[in-house]
Amino acid sequence: MSTTLAPTPVSSPAGPAPARRTRVLALPEARWALASLLAFLAALPLDLGGAPAWTYGPLYAAAYAAGGWEPALEGLRALREKTLDVDLLMIVAALGAAAIGQVLDGALLIVIFATSGALEALATARTADSVRGLLDLAPTTATRLTGDREETVPTAELAVGDVLLVRPGERVGADGSVLDGTGEVDQATITGEPLPVLKRPGDDVFAGTLNGTGALRVRVDRDPADSVIARIVTLVEEASRTKAPTQLFIEKIEQRYAVGVVAATLAVFGIPLALGADLTDALLRAMTFMIVASPCAVVLATMPPLLSAIANAGRHGVLVKSAVAMERLGEIDTVALDKTGTLTEGTPEVTAVRPLPGSGLDEDALLALAAAAEHPSEHPLARAIVAAARTRGLRVAPAQDFTATPGHGVTAVVGGHEVHVGRAEAPEGAETTVRVTRDGTPLGTLALTDRLRADAAAATAALTALTGTAPALLTGDNASAAARVADATGITDVRAGLLPDGKVEAVRERERAGRKVLFVGDGVNDAPALAAAHAGIAMGRAGSDLALETADAVVVRDELTAVPAVVRLSRRARGLVLQNLVIAGTFITALVLWDLVGHLPLPLGVAGHEGSTVLVGLNGLRLLRESAWRSGGSQEA
Repeated sequence: MSTTLAPTPVSSPAGPAPARRTRVLALPEARWALASLLAFLAALPLDLGGAPAWTYGPLYAAAYAAGGWEPALEGLRALREKTLDVDLLMIVAALGAAAIGQVLDGALLIVIFATSGALEALATARTADSVRGLLDLAPTTATRLTGDREETVPTAELAVGDVLLVRPGERVGADGSVLDGTGEVDQATITGEPLPVLKRPGDDVFAGTLNGTGALRVRVDRDPADSVIARIVTLVEEASRTKAPTQLFIEKIEQRYAVGVVAATLAVFGIPLALGADLTDALLRAMTFMIVASPCAVVLATMPPLLSAIANAGRHGVLVKSAVAMERLGEIDTVALDKTGTLTEGTPEVTAVRPLPGSGLDEDALLALAAAAEHPSEHPLARAIVAAARTRGLRVAPAQDFTATPGHGVTAVVGGHEVHVGRAEAPEGAETTVRVTRDGTPLGTLALTDRLRADAAAATAALTALTGTAPALLTGDNASAAARVADATGITDVRAGLLPDGKVEAVRERERAGRKVLFVGDGVNDAPALAAAHAGIAMGRAGSDLALETADAVVVRDELTAVPAVVRLSRRARGLVLQNLVIAGTFITALVLWDLVGHLPLPLGVAGHEGSTVLVGLNGLRLLRESAWRSGGSQEA
């Protein structure tokens, strides 16, 4: 997949245009799979209802043709490269089933394979859409300053050393450093920090981040093609290409199995014929062998448990994107978690109200005064202060003459007094502190922190029990904020201040040590790690489009305890897959030996083959039960 690093058009300087999403039916694989399915569904009631063969025969033929031509073509191409894949074997088995009157079975096999291919094509297309859409975060144009003159230029033409003017509400056009001005920049897309960051001369800024207040003059320090946001795109693409091949367990042995079945079928036909057997008898024995040895039961041994687990997880708010993704979730033995938006809710809350001795105010009075001054503001801290006052049922008085000064806070007249609320100068820590003054006299401070999810501690404990190791915390936020969350959730392995490539390296470090990592995150900055990990889960409510498309699964309801639950369910599904493979293998072995050593009647061979297929299918459907989710802690089927 090739993605240009030149930004694509955006709707406004303040916000990107939505990423264009591939429609399902825009994909040829999906259209052919749908045609095959519709033809099969039209033929099925006619066949089962005893209608004449001429009514449903053409419909089955259409199902075969629509769903089978592409894998057949790919299989023939593989043959030219001296490779035999299981898709071609499936086509041959389906045609063999039709040749001996088992048309329905062959058509069902074709539909299963066509649908699986369509889903894989859709997942690939959607991920590509989101990677391209990520570049929309960077604006297409920027305001460049040349002396006293302003000019609007494409960001792709910016060079190191150019000076940009970034007004309030505009996105930064390139990575650089602030030369002049003060403003609060929302850089959650890059670092995951929940609150806008105060930027002063000398501070770094990133392309695509949003300047909320105050005009900034920014010197370009990095070519736009090398910006952090462009590197995120590159990291996602590289991780997607280098990630272990997405294969189901049974697909890992498909080549040897396919070659073995074809060779054995030819031997079953050719050897008796060479020894003087009747042509019809030899052909019938060989066809019977191919039917009983065909991997229909093996395919159903794998898919029903995984698809049932997907359906069950979906009912409980977890969207697992494919059977491959469900299988991978059960393989993980190490977990890494993002902080903001994953372990926390990504929104600040007031955690302490501290009136100064002698101020004459209690906690409620101080909070109500601050809320009155902050009420007209749209700043995240202001919204948190007002929300805290309303939660306590406090009256928020009206304010006049409201002003907001970037980097200094807000000032308003409340009850005839000038009230100022602004960030206090304090060492970097886990909390943000704001000071409240009235007519220049300090009254006290408010402390705000990012709210921890109510189920964060329970989720990390469950993940620790599943893997035997406590999860790691990988965050772009500061060390103090990370330590507070780690202490509250029992995490000891903490890495803070990480940019997206730092998270990827932390994941790959564990992968190189032989671990299979599950990464859980939500933001654009988490997408490369989600792609690089063995399995990735995105928190859905506030998750970015790129994170949602890159992840293997999405927690739609934002319940963090659903993460260990779906891992347990996946492990149980993998156990059922192995169980089914034993059942299918036993049936196939018994029927094949019977056909080779004795004389297996064709009807009995078909009955045994279909019986094993039904048995493993029903066994896999056990995971549809509600109890499978509730009791998923058991890894036994």
